[in-house]
Amino acid sequence: MPSPFIVVPTYSELENLPSFTERVWTVVPDARVLVVDDASGDGTPAWVKAHPRYDRSLFLLERPGKLGLGSAYLAGFAWVLQRSLTEPCGVVIQMDADLSHDPLALPAFLREIDAGADLVLATRYRGGLRVINWPLSRLVLSLGAGQYVRWLTGMPFTDPTGGFKAFRLDKLETLDLSGIHSDGYAFQIEVTHLAWKMGWKITEVPIVFEDRHAGTSKMSGNIVREAIWRVPWMTLRRLGTRASSNVNGDSRT
Repeated sequence: MPSPFIVVPTYSELENLPSFTERVWTVVPDARVLVVDDASGDGTPAWVKAHPRYDRSLFLLERPGKLGLGSAYLAGFAWVLQRSLTEPCGVVIQMDADLSHDPLALPAFLREIDAGADLVLATRYRGGLRVINWPLSRLVLSLGAGQYVRWLTGMPFTDPTGGFKAFRLDKLETLDLSGIHSDGYAFQIEVTHLAWKMGWKITEVPIVFEDRHAGTSKMSGNIVREAIWRVPWMTLRRLGTRASSNVNGDSRT
């Protein structure tokens, strides 16, 4: 399979990027990393451009301001899809640069794709808790959010809000990225929900999740509030699509 592309949104993550990229290339030497930077102001673009691998296996997409996690991933996906027209790429992986998503898990993701998965989700909670150095309040929020999502959407996944994922490229191409407007938790949920509705083969890989190594969390009240109302909206949209299909004589679910 062609070497994967890893899409990494950054906003003030320069302290983590050297260790992150080193760990990625230690376990997946042929990985290509796309840094999508939202005008961090901490020297991230300069660091990327000065790296020996720049424009070979390390790439940079600069954006004019802090435009949000969801739009950063969408911009990164569009960039990779365009690049794949001339450079083969079988897998697109999304993950954080803060080392909470352990690069050591990447080979397991790639094995799942090789085995036929269309989308691979990291899970912190299947078979027990695998979270290190999180405050209790954040853990309770994450567990509660997962239960809320499963209850409203019917998705069976143990960690539906996680942001560490791998897509088979030819399946990612079929997603209507222009119709995704969520951010944060809601973005992660909406993308998985769309893939699940489309009947993709989705598997989960257990990971050990450790709180960020440096910098500050981008979690905010707005991100949580968006997820609270977006999840019912996704469910209602799905029910509306079913109703429309039935009216038109299509009884598929």
